[in-house]
Amino acid sequence: MTTTTLTDVRSQTVPAAHPVLPPLRIGRHSIQSPVVLAPMAGITNRAFRRLCRQYGDAGSTAGGASGATSLYVSEMITSRALVERTPVSMRLIEHDPDESPRSIQLYATDPTTVAAAVRMLMEEDRANHIDLNFGCPVPKVTRKGGGSALPWKTNLFRGIVGAAVREATPYDVPVTVKMRRGIDEEHLTFLEAGRIAEGEGAAAVALHARTAAQAYSGQADWSAIRDLKTAVTSIPVLGNGDIWSAEDALRMVHETGCDGVVVGRGCLGRPWLFTDLAAAFAGSPQRVRPTLRQVAATLRRHTEYLAEFHGSELKACRDIRKHIAWYLKGFRAGSHVRSGLGLVDSFAALDDLIATLDLDQPWPGEPAEGPRGRAGSSRHVVLPEGWLDSRELNADHARAVREAELSVVDGG
Repeated sequence: MTTTTLTDVRSQTVPAAHPVLPPLRIGRHSIQSPVVLAPMAGITNRAFRRLCRQYGDAGSTAGGASGATSLYVSEMITSRALVERTPVSMRLIEHDPDESPRSIQLYATDPTTVAAAVRMLMEEDRANHIDLNFGCPVPKVTRKGGGSALPWKTNLFRGIVGAAVREATPYDVPVTVKMRRGIDEEHLTFLEAGRIAEGEGAAAVALHARTAAQAYSGQADWSAIRDLKTAVTSIPVLGNGDIWSAEDALRMVHETGCDGVVVGRGCLGRPWLFTDLAAAFAGSPQRVRPTLRQVAATLRRHTEYLAEFHGSELKACRDIRKHIAWYLKGFRAGSHVRSGLGLVDSFAALDDLIATLDLDQPWPGEPAEGPRGRAGSSRHVVLPEGWLDSRELNADHARAVREAELSVVDGG
């Protein structure tokens, strides 16, 4: 297997407009670059997290900044699957030896189950940080009262956060909460949920500044992050939504006063974004601007890491297919090359297709930047019948949320 390199990438200087931001404190952990990778199903596995951490670690890109200084959270794992020790969930909670803190995101709809899952992680020393997902907007989750629908039921939300914190506290492991603004514009939950999480002992709260009804469409309302920062005063508040560049992150901090940022779709096909962010928050104006040759080398390395993660070259090649368009965004590549790369089934086939590209292309600038990933459109949020009638959990709704985790596969 040919090994590629991630360093020796050209950097481009852009004007610096903001001062250095201090490290992010999450419980006992100090995160040098106040940046968190948002869990994305099928994306943020151990292979991708390793790729992001390694970019720039030799100090030869973006003014010596390193992707290793951010916090990388695992793919979302259901508490029930973890308690049942399903093979997929046990694989998803694995970390590289040099990952620190070892961060795991749990999806939970029941205080008892999340307590058991956190207890297992603590007793077996498998995590140094737990993040709770209350932001998932997909219909199969919300129709049973899970994800971004759950904070509407304040007692249930309080019970889940409190149960996780109680199990993790004796081990000095911080618990954080990630959520959305609410179900829709008429049913916002983020301010009350933020205060509840703070009161239950959460170490930080992160807000994706969209509602469940927006999914990933439209614009994130950064003013909500500012409002949450005003309401939650004793723990860090992190902002999420529409961060496509280091400059976007700096602007979010400047406009909202948040203590750090959470990055999701902006890093698709750009694992070096975390190096850019580290540089920006350290006050450096330099940014990574790779040539297509260097992008192709990163793509190749990503595939190698996926082969190790999956234990299969074929599975790795199938997995990398969804990343290829993101890596090639803005570069000249014929449709036959793009379609061929989307069918690769071996390292040899991947190498042959990469060899047909004009690898000497410089970074294309704006065409390669900006939004990526599917935005979709706003929609009606599917909820259990009568869910919005009360903020309290009745017996029927209690049964629905107990079944919610059964409809969610490990990782998403």
